[in-house]
Amino acid sequence: MTAGTEAIDRVAARVKELAAGYDPPTFEEVPNPDAALFLGAIDHQTGYMEPHTVDGEGPYEGSALLWALGLRAERRASGALTARSLMGVDPAAIAAVFRAGQDTLHDPERRAKLWDDLAKGLLKSYGGQAEQLIEASGGKLAGPGGALVRLSEFDAFADPLRKKALLVCKIWERRGWLEVSDPENWEVCADNVLMRLALRSGLVEQGDTEEVREATRDAFKRVAEKAGI
Repeated sequence: MTAGTEAIDRVAARVKELAAGYDPPTFEEVPNPDAALFLGAIDHQTGYMEPHTVDGEGPYEGSALLWALGLRAERRASGALTARSLMGVDPAAIAAVFRAGQDTLHDPERRAKLWDDLAKGLLKSYGGQAEQLIEASGGKLAGPGGALVRLSEFDAFADPLRKKALLVCKIWERRGWLEVSDPENWEVCADNVLMRLALRSGLVEQGDTEEVREATRDAFKRVAEKAGI
């Protein structure tokens, strides 16, 4: 399903043009590894209907709005985004924290279950701290004991394409909390936006959702290698 060399070369050339004036996010607003872990765990299908400002910043929409609201909660109550705070969390509390005006976060019940599972697992295996999980990985992304494998043990990160796990590791790496020893195992976080781009640009062919998503990840890795980004 992945496109040939012509499409890869064409998209890589365009990516290089766009990247000339682009500064990748530093994630400086994320205060600690736990905040990245717990917000990454529920970063999917937010259901927000429109953009909103948060504490005078923004406007934010979708995933960016979820992160802005979650980080505001952590600023207001340090430790809010930790295993001990989120074990057994009430879905109503999630709905309240992530409400923007009359706009509400989709399915707080499911997100409460993901947070509870993550919190319990983190407390059991890593003293309740993302930092201990990072240390246990020994700087490895993939392979036995690597960060991606360790994250996949939690329901929130069980996706075989590891979109959310890769996002969390990317933030950890850019903030200096994770020093990756096997960078060849980085993959693109293939989401619905990238799937649409891949289809429209001819990088991948039509197919069922999972086939397209996997092909999108593989195609954009080739684009990244070709573009040197």
